[in-house]
Amino acid sequence: MARTDNDSWEITESVGATALGVAASRAAETESDNPLIRDPFARVFLDAAGDGVWNWYSAPQLPAELLETEPNLVQQMKAMVGYMASRTAFFDAFFIDAATAGISQAVILASGLDSRSWRLPWPDGTTVYELDQARVLEFKASTLAEHGAEPACNRVAVPVDLRQDWPTALREAGFDASEPSVWSAEGLMPYLPAAAQELLFERVQGLTVAGSRIGVEALGPKFLDPELRTRRQARMDRVRAAFAKSGLQREVPSTDELWYFEEREDVGAWFGRHGWDVTVTPSLELMAGYGRRPAEEVENDVPGNLFVAAQRSA
Repeated sequence: MARTDNDSWEITESVGATALGVAASRAAETESDNPLIRDPFARVFLDAAGDGVWNWYSAPQLPAELLETEPNLVQQMKAMVGYMASRTAFFDAFFIDAATAGISQAVILASGLDSRSWRLPWPDGTTVYELDQARVLEFKASTLAEHGAEPACNRVAVPVDLRQDWPTALREAGFDASEPSVWSAEGLMPYLPAAAQELLFERVQGLTVAGSRIGVEALGPKFLDPELRTRRQARMDRVRAAFAKSGLQREVPSTDELWYFEEREDVGAWFGRHGWDVTVTPSLELMAGYGRRPAEEVENDVPGNLFVAAQRSA
């Protein structure tokens, strides 16, 4: 499903399906022998959504046709689970470090099926604002409520599309721009055109004061590499053909149709020139630090993203 202006989606389609895929990787990591992160709610979301390609990570056995077509698929899946676990650990620690330091306002941009409001040990008095489309927020809250889960903070849902006037919606929900805050933009950048990314950061700049922090999963140089893009698309085409041959009904989403392949300013450089102290960690370095470095033969299949941690000093 290609993107259009002001498009929306159900949880099992388009961008929503990618959120389920991320939840599936968190569930797989949580259920592994030595989990880096623990997300007991990821499996709850998958069960509520039903069967779909997002359940790859927990399938007891993949179709033989698929493994014949993609002999490295198991290694690729393991690498992606490791990547998502490392990404989750990075943002978990980023939020809790900020909250422990006394920042009592957290903002999760495009929160998706992230369950940090429920599963992290937030200090008393912390308010977490979750911004996303109404359908996503409703699915998440109602699913967890049905399982008796209660947020571990003062959670405030802000149903708004980030392409709209979300700063006004955030302020109206109670956010105080005169006090320090901590923000995350996780799994978001490829879904934004370059101009929308610039506007997003300008708006964050207008809503933050000295001492505020932001963590961003930024796009790295390989995102625009045409050779890697061609390889990825060809692999997805082979996967679709293998599923069709196996007789399994699986709609394999094409992420390239959901992403915006446009030149854009380096995220670390942007925050650096706007008065923030910045640290940038490449994805493979982050994974190695968490003991999740992928096998050499599938390193190129891991997103070459950059993990930006910034604190506003001016």
